[in-house]
Amino acid sequence: MFLKITKEQRQQMITEIQEFFLHERDEEITEFAAESVLNFFKESLAPHFYNTALQDAKHLVEQQILSLEEEIAALERPVKK
Repeated sequence: MFLKITKEQRQQMITEIQEFFLHERDEEITEFAAESVLNFFKESLAPHFYNTALQDAKHLVEQQILSLEEEIAALERPVKK
């Protein structure tokens, strides 16, 4: 996937994964193992979240366009025949 993250963001995510395993599973994992988990999420699960976010954005834009069309229509003036 084309997700770009900085080294700092990646390290922060790895640290958060390690903390999650420690607090939720009472299990210490290595940085390498945490990086594997991160790669799994990035490659396998992130596209689902990304696509859902795109659909949400599309729906929001469609609603805004409909609202804008209604506002423009309300500005129209009657034409005498």
